[in-house]
Amino acid sequence: MSITTKYLGLELKSPLIVGSSELNSSVEKIKKHAEAGAGAVVLKSLFEEQILMDIDAERLNNMYGSYDAVEEQLGYYLKKHSIDSYLNLISEAKKAVDIPVIASINCVSSIEWIDFAKKIEEAGADALEVNMFIMPVNTDMEGSDVENIYFDIANKVTNAVNIPVALKLSNYISGLANFLQALSKSKIKGLVLFNKFYSPAVDIEEEKLVSGKIYSKPEDNANTLRWIGVLNGQVESDLCASTGVHTGKDLISNILVGANAVQMVSSIFENGESQITKALSELEEWMKKKNYSSIEDFRGKLSQKNIKNPMLYERAQFMRYFS
Repeated sequence: MSITTKYLGLELKSPLIVGSSELNSSVEKIKKHAEAGAGAVVLKSLFEEQILMDIDAERLNNMYGSYDAVEEQLGYYLKKHSIDSYLNLISEAKKAVDIPVIASINCVSSIEWIDFAKKIEEAGADALEVNMFIMPVNTDMEGSDVENIYFDIANKVTNAVNIPVALKLSNYISGLANFLQALSKSKIKGLVLFNKFYSPAVDIEEEKLVSGKIYSKPEDNANTLRWIGVLNGQVESDLCASTGVHTGKDLISNILVGANAVQMVSSIFENGESQITKALSELEEWMKKKNYSSIEDFRGKLSQKNIKNPMLYERAQFMRYFS
């Protein structure tokens, strides 16, 4: 029995990927995940926005005052330091583990996407996950305007590097199925569905906005399951499930609807890297019980195109339907 799979053209020893987060912010942590059975790791994202915020914070504390030359030099140093540290993490991780190391970038300007991507490839990353999201709050922008930005950045990044590129996306797109199918016909090799975002909450005593819960819940995976099931066989890119994957059952469910690989984060934060081993053991026990010898024996078995009643994927309202 084999639990190996292919994702982004890479051979993974298991379909469980440790997603982009603090979990993969050091070589020591990455080694633990590899030893626990992870098929790959996605490094903590290199956030251009965070770098710019750090630069602004240092400028405010600049004891020399607001002189252009000093600020320019300071900004260059901080940016270079952040990028160099990230590139060093890639190269050191590659030396330490025998599983694919996937870099991740989150930028706010198209020029930086290209620059970061090239440096990441040179550092030895096996693939690149581009963490993209444009909050559709601008009333002057039409849906097509937002989509064109995604296509523009995707094309620029994939043309700049030779390593496989995946896009980590949200479902804040009007014609989602059509949009993702079009993306899959570009050079994009993988679609990661869906991103887990910062969620605002309200402190009614202080009357202010605060951060909501940062960890996902198993029920958060339902939307991912729906869309991977719909898209399996309809897109040319690999599909990777993200958000709400906590157990081996979740891992199996996402593969059954068509995922090539599955990312886990919150459950590892809460339970430690042993959750990786536990989930994979559940997968192996289930495959043995079902007499499956490989992941491909059942991947996509429950996708929309393969079930008797495909309308189940399109049902949105609560109705007395299951008779």
